Order: sequence, then structure tokens, then C-alpha cells
Amino acid sequence: MLGISILSVCVLYYVYIRKQDVSPMEDVDTSIVDYGPIANMPETIIPDKIKPDDDFSFVEQDQVNEIPPSSTYTLFTQHPPPKSLIPQDQKTASRQRQIVDAFRHAWKGYSKDAFGKDEYQPLTHSGHDWIPGGIGLMIIDSLDTLMLMNLTDEYNEARTWIETKLDFNKDQDVNVFETTIRVLGGLLSAYHLSDNDPLYLEKAVDLGDRLMYAFNSKSGIPYSGVKLLDGKPVGFGPSSTAEATTIQLEFKYLSHLTGDMKYWDAAERVMERMHELVEGKGSGAIDGLVPIYIDAVSGNFASREIRLGSRGDSYYEYLLKQYLQTDKSEIKYRERYDQAVDGIKKHLIQYSYPKHYLYIAELVDSSKPKEIHPKMDHLVCFMGGSFVLGATEGIPLHDLDPLDKRDREDFHMGQELTRTCYEMYNMTATGLASEIVYFNTDPNSEIDGDMEIHTRDTHNLLRPETLESIFLLYRITGDERYREWGWNIFESFEKYTKLPEGGYAALKDVTTIPPPMDNRMDTFYLAETLKYLYLLFSPDDIIPLDRYVLNTEAHPLPVFTP
Repeated sequence: MLGISILSVCVLYYVYIRKQDVSPMEDVDTSIVDYGPIANMPETIIPDKIKPDDDFSFVEQDQVNEIPPSSTYTLFTQHPPPKSLIPQDQKTASRQRQIVDAFRHAWKGYSKDAFGKDEYQPLTHSGHDWIPGGIGLMIIDSLDTLMLMNLTDEYNEARTWIETKLDFNKDQDVNVFETTIRVLGGLLSAYHLSDNDPLYLEKAVDLGDRLMYAFNSKSGIPYSGVKLLDGKPVGFGPSSTAEATTIQLEFKYLSHLTGDMKYWDAAERVMERMHELVEGKGSGAIDGLVPIYIDAVSGNFASREIRLGSRGDSYYEYLLKQYLQTDKSEIKYRERYDQAVDGIKKHLIQYSYPKHYLYIAELVDSSKPKEIHPKMDHLVCFMGGSFVLGATEGIPLHDLDPLDKRDREDFHMGQELTRTCYEMYNMTATGLASEIVYFNTDPNSEIDGDMEIHTRDTHNLLRPETLESIFLLYRITGDERYREWGWNIFESFEKYTKLPEGGYAALKDVTTIPPPMDNRMDTFYLAETLKYLYLLFSPDDIIPLDRYVLNTEAHPLPVFTP
């Protein structure tokens, strides 16, 4: 009730002051800002409608250096504000503009053919909902990208839909993990970036309360699904370990904003049970690595398979990010992350032949740790960025003292894994990576190349993980080669996945020209892939890594002190 009562006060306050003009960016105190609870409202609020002439329009290349940074208006609020949205060099500004144009092209197709639908099917010019009536998946997942790119017309269209159409009171079950990272995470990020527009927090609290019923298991491990209308849990079989342990950033931040600790406590209970399993004997965990299935009823692991791809990946991501999110105050998550990285080094890091690409293998059975499987999902490619983020904690190298031995080793692993992931793109006819690759482990093999793609794995879903790591490596090193890698991937997306009337399509086979297309444009293409590309070619002070943590769907959440 505390969160709701505070929210009511904020709504009245917001209505009173929303008539103020949008203020230009100014120099402010650069110390860490506390963004909650919601009673701590800033003095100015970005209105829900921005004048068209405030839109983010790019200028010709020869005019880029003439733009005074202080004259730039932003659709989003950040503390401290960026000095400019536009890079000062012409080449980077031109590339940034083309990425924004790509987002607009994707949004054009969705808006024209399927606006309001959860997902877009671009080849048939249609859309579909996860549940009848939808839950705003595409719109909310794209919302903070719209804000960061300053796309005011599209943003106003999206906000109006959320205000007038979005309703979570539906007699249908949803996947707790996907709904949390995409919808709850998107709403919370939009709340922060909009300078605390109460619409987004109101919707986030409504959704969070409905998802809370998933935690009503004996073990505290959430059920994989829950009915939005009455909270009835569904999915009584094993849950993916990643799904149960990749909701913590969102629920903890919701508690920070509302002052209601029920969200935090539920999320924390999951992590404490995970810690018990990691430290216990016979659980299936090994040296900080955890199996990919867990049972919500018993609270025990339901398999012995360990991988950092599907169903396991973001458990490791959120160990580090929970530590960073709370301004490094929860040391236990740093320690658990380091333990897991030690386990990765000991059991999973391998090198291919003949070029010695570093990759992360899989364990089919944790009781037989020497029997590794040389398979790596594209999903694993986020880990290159995580290694680098863990080694530097988001601080650029030029601002750090020399790294110690452990951090140097982790940093190097991050660089080498990202190189491998980039080569997954380079090896195909389209310049786009397949979903899965297998590595050559035999130094005497006559196989041509270090990696091969099996027929069932040739598809590309427009995934973001390699670009995520490329972005993080560029931000931390300033090495321009990472921008070149990102640009090469972007050009391949433009060449082979772009549709003439709007939208982009996934590919069924990246190894043939022309590649056959698939009738899907997943929400993460707008929420993550194009956002990481945009940030890669934007000034470094937009979403600085020492003040923001991006959730696993690339929604920026501010660092705070509990």
C-alpha cells in the first residue's frame, strides 16, 4: 500500500507541473543520484507529448561540428545529462543516423501492419499476440530505444497506446521471465528515462503485483508461468535456471522505487536458494556452475547439464549486475560471480583448431566434468562483454589503475570470446551468424576451418549478443576496431534482412545467397540489437556504464544505493 499511496501523490504532482517547458541539458552535479523512492520527484518532468520541432533530426555531415551541444533537447532524462546526442566526427554521426533510420524502418513496418500486437510477422504484414489482447510486448520493449533515439512521433504513439489500451487484467497465463525482462523491465526503464512519468510506474506496479504470485511455491523458486487475472501458477514442471534467476534486477528496482520490499524479498529468496545449491554437495552444481533446469516445487536442480547458452546464460550475467546495480554494496554477488568465472575457466574454456579461437563449451553431465561438448550458442556471446564488465566494473581503461592479474586474464578472455563471436559472422556467406556453431577440437583434422554449422542451426533471429559485447568492449577500450566490427554486422543486416516496405525479417539460412527469410521480427531486434548499435556509435556519456546497468533485454536501469 505504501507504493500505491506514494504513487497517487506523484500523479497529482505530475499533472500539476507537466505544463512546464522542456529544459535543455545543463551541467549538473555528477555524483551518483538516488532515483527512488518515487516521492523524490525531480523539478522538471518531460511531458507525454513533445513538440514536433523538438525531434531528433540529423544534419548533413559537413554541419555536424557546427551543432552546439548545449542546444540539444532530449526526449529522455539522464543524470548527469549527456553533452550531446550526436558524435562530433562526421563518419560516426553518419553511421549513427543510419542506425536510427533502420529503427524507423523497422517501426514503420510494425506500426503500419501490426501496431499494438505483441510480435510482428513482416512477410505476411501481420502480427500476433502472446495472449488474447496482448501485453504490449513490442511497444514496451521498444520504448526506451525510442526515447534514447529521440523519436518523438513514434514515442508519443507508443505512450498513447500504453495509456489507453494496455491492460494486464487478462484471464491468461504468461511466461514470468519473458514478461519480466521485456515488459516490466521496459516500463521501469521508461519510468526513469521519462523523468518519472507516473504512467509507467503505475503499470509496472500493476504487472509486478500480478507476477508476484509465481513465487508462491514451497521453495520460493518461481513457477515458469502465472495467470495475470488471478495469479494462478502454471508450469509445474522444471523451470529454466536462467528464467528463475533473471528477474532480480527488475524486482529489486521496483522495491527501490515503491518502498515495498515484497518484490526484493521474493527475488532475493531465489538467489539464496541458488547459493545453498551451489555450496551444497550432490546438487549438480560444480565450482559455481549450475545446471540449466530447476524444480520450483522441490527447489532442487532437475538436470546435470551445464551451459552458458539457452536456459543457463543470464544467471551468470545477473550475478555481476546485481552487484553493480546496488552501487557495489552487495559484495556477495561479486564473490559468487567470481566463483562462477573460476568454474568457467576450469571446466568450459576451450580453444579450437587450427586458429585457436577461444570458446565456451558445454557439460552434458556435471558429474563427468571432463566430458565436454564443443558446441556454442550465439546466446553465449554476451559473455565476452560480461568478462570485460566484470574486470573493469564499467570504468574505461584510461580511467583505471593497471588491472591486476585476475582482471587482466578475465579482460583477455572477454576480448578473445568476442573475437570468436565476430568470426561466427565472418564465416558465412551473408556475414551473419548462425544460431549455433560447433568447434573443431582435433589438431589433425582435415575439416576446413575452426567452426562448422549444422543444417538445423543455420538460422539467424537478428540476435543482439555479439553486438552487446562489441558495444561494451568499445566503451571500455575506445578501440575503433569494435565500431568497425559492429558496422560490418549492421551492413549485413541491412543487405539481407531489410524489407522494402518496412520491417526486417529473420533468416532461415545464413549460409546461402540469397538467404531464405523467416516470417518474424522479434522484439529484441528493436529493444537490444539496434539499441546496442545506436549506443556503439553515440557519445560515451549516453547511458554511462558506471551509472547504469542494462538488464538482459538491454533496458537501462540506474545504479542506486539500497
